[in-house]
Amino acid sequence: MSRTLEEIASEALGLTTDARAALAKQLLDSLAPPSPGEIEQRWVLEASRRYRELKAGNARSVSSEEVFERLESRPKR
Repeated sequence: MSRTLEEIASEALGLTTDARAALAKQLLDSLAPPSPGEIEQRWVLEASRRYRELKAGNARSVSSEEVFERLESRPKR
């Protein structure tokens, strides 16, 4: 009988922090990187989502000047 994702996740959450980090790295490394076409498609979907939010009044635009001012005013590391 195969275990459910919830059972596996529950067991994984019981691991030590180092073991969870190693498992997370192993899982991420097992994923194939997206193709350039997939990346392009994801950006188009994201841009469309943001545009709809902006038009619906659920988001506001920020000028590039404001963005750069915020970046300049951040504490230097």
